[in-house]
Order: sequence, then C-alpha cells, then structure tokens
Amino acid sequence: MADAVAEQIAALKDEDWAIREEAATMLGTLRDPRAVVPLVSVLHDGDRAVRDAAIGALLAIGEPAVTTLGACLSDPVLTVQELASSVLATIADARVLVPLVKALGSPDWIVRMHAAKALGRIKDPGAVAPLVPLLQDSVKAVREETSTALAAMGEAALSSLLVALTHAEWLVRLHAVEALGKTRSPEAVAPLLSVLFNDRDRAVREDAVRALGQIGDARAVEFLVTAMKEPGLRPLAVEALGRIGDRRAVPVLIAVLEGVDRPEISRPIDGCGDQWDEEILTLGAAVRALGTIRDEAAMPSLLKALRHTVTRAEAADALTRFGSAVIAPLLAVLARESDDNIRYHVKDTLAKVGWRSGRV
Repeated sequence: MADAVAEQIAALKDEDWAIREEAATMLGTLRDPRAVVPLVSVLHDGDRAVRDAAIGALLAIGEPAVTTLGACLSDPVLTVQELASSVLATIADARVLVPLVKALGSPDWIVRMHAAKALGRIKDPGAVAPLVPLLQDSVKAVREETSTALAAMGEAALSSLLVALTHAEWLVRLHAVEALGKTRSPEAVAPLLSVLFNDRDRAVREDAVRALGQIGDARAVEFLVTAMKEPGLRPLAVEALGRIGDRRAVPVLIAVLEGVDRPEISRPIDGCGDQWDEEILTLGAAVRALGTIRDEAAMPSLLKALRHTVTRAEAADALTRFGSAVIAPLLAVLARESDDNIRYHVKDTLAKVGWRSGRV
C-alpha cells in the first residue's frame, strides 16, 4: 500500500495529463493522508480533468485535508481558492473557521458562496455576524447559501435574522424570511406574520407565507386564511395551510374547490394567456392540501374535482391518501361515469388503495 501511494504521488508530476488524472483518481481510492499536500498542489494543474480528479480525491480523503485546503483560501490564484472552497463546503470543520470567515469577503462570488455553505456546515455562532451582510450579496447563489447557512445555525442566528426583517434593503428582508422558514423556529411565527401584513415588498410577503408553511405552526392558520383574500398570496396561502395540516383549514379549502368566495379578479398567469389565471393554481393547491390533511369531510369535494380537467390528476392523487375509505365512493363514480379519462383516473386510484383491478 505504501509503495502504491508513493508511486501515484510521483505520477502526479508526469508530463502526460491522462497519467496525472489517473494518479489523482487512484489516490482518492487509496485515501492515504500523505497524498493531501501533493493533491492540493495539483489544484494549480493546467488541465481541468486533472484538477477535477484531485478534487474528487480530496473529498474522498476528507478530514485530513481540511487544514491544508484552508490555507488555499488565501492562494493568489482565484481558481485555486474556488476549488479549495468547493471541497471545504462538504468537509469543513472548526479548524478552518477563521479562513472561511475571511473568504466571505472574497471578490470571487464562487469563493463567497462555498465559504458560506462551509460555515453552515460548521455552525459556529461566531460566523453569524459576518454572514448576515451577504444576505444582500449581488449574486443570488451567494444570498441563498448564506440564508441556508444561517438557518443551519438555528437559535444562534435567530436574533440576527429577526433584526434583518426590518432592514431597509428588500433583498436582506427576503433572504432573512427564507432563512427563518428553514429554521422552523416557533419564535419566528409572530415576526413573520408582521412581515406578511406590513412589508412593503410583495416578494418578501410572498416568502413570508412560504416560511409560515415551512414552520408549520397552527397559530398562523387564521392569518393565512385572511391572506387568501389577496391576489398573489392566495395560492401560496392555500399551499401553506396544507403544509401546516390543521383541520380548521378544511372548510376553507373545500370552499375553494366549490367556488365559494372566489375572488372577482384573479391575476392571469404570465405566458399562459387569458384562459389561465391564479385561481387555477389555487385550485390545485387546495386539492393537494386536502390530500395532505386527509379529513374525510373533504372526500365529496375531491370526488367532484375529478370531473374537471385542471384538477383531475391531483384530485385522484389526493384521494389515494384516504386509503380504503375511498373505495366505495369511487366504485359509485365508476358505475355512473362514461368519460374514459375520468374512468382511467378512478381505476388507477382504486388500484393504488389496494382494490384489485379485476373487480373494476
């Protein structure tokens, strides 16, 4: 084994790129820590395939490579910083906390993105303050990784995220909302409800609805029902009610399917023409939500939804969630229904809940 490692390390300097690539790949298979420094030097290789093989090998070696890769975050070649940070995003630990925090200020957005992800992996509270400014980074991928990293830190990041909800820059508020949804912290419910009804930016308010659904706290139910009255928020609020799963939402969701209190004006869906509007999205969300909650009071409305093209497939899927309870009503539909498409979905649902196809 020792001879094999030494042999492959030597081959990393061969003039033939294919041999260098094969050597790096083999060192990843051998996973010997002695290969770390030679593999890191290969990050300067002029051939991309060789560099990619070295990255794969360093990922395979894992923990022994962390500190050496941390030193690469200050390499004068930005490509090397990018490659090192990409590996650290997967294997980083507290030993490289300082260089990763410094890397958040890199002029290279790829380095900033990977550094944020790595810090989310480490979850050190000391990284919260340096991460928060990246919620307004000029690059979306950096903002998203920062949001995810702060969410991973949980309680340590909560107070900073709550403060960010009042930031003057809408992008900061937007990604703070996203992060709070990912934390699933009950403490975020009241502040997110305030954002839902008071923020001046529609995108932030829409994300507040999504975040409340992610958290899944039943305290949000009555407020989401109110939010359903506003165009733009209606389908999102219905989807959030489904994620929360509180049975108090069932009558409201049934009313959506029955066309009760349908908004007089429903926004058209961009690119879909005048025939498609937001209420179609709302109907689909209501069907899925009722399937998730599984209250049998919703079954008659879901059976009706089988008759409509825009809700048929999702209604059939939702009905499978009720198990054997849907067999008798579905057989009744089958007995009187002549539409082949409806019959197909009914038979498929019956099969999924355990009814033998030979009986239909």
